[in-house]
Amino acid sequence: MSAKAAAQVEITHAVGLHARPSVKFTKLAKTFAADVEMALAADGPWFDAKSIVKVMAAKAPKGTVLHLRAKGEGAESAVRALVELVERDFDEAAEGEAHVRTA
Repeated sequence: MSAKAAAQVEITHAVGLHARPSVKFTKLAKTFAADVEMALAADGPWFDAKSIVKVMAAKAPKGTVLHLRAKGEGAESAVRALVELVERDFDEAAEGEAHVRTA
C-alpha cells in the first residue's frame, strides 16, 4: 500500500498564492517523489501542486484554505513541508525585512 497524507492550511500571505509564492510552493513540491495535489475545496477539483501553471491559475487569495494531499514515497514529509511554507508566509516576511535593512 502506498503512503498517503493530507492537510489543510489557510493562506495568510497578503497577496495570496500568486507569482512569487506559487513559484516557491511548486519548487518545494517538486523536491518530493510523492504525487502532490491541492484544491481550494475539500471535494476538489484537485490539481497537480507541482505545476506552476495550475497553481497560479488557482488565484487563491489571502484567507483561502488550501487542501493538500500526497501519495507515494515521502507523502507525509511533502504535505508537512508545504503546510509549513504556507504558515511561514512563503518566507517572504524575512525577505522583506532584509530588503528594509539594506535600503
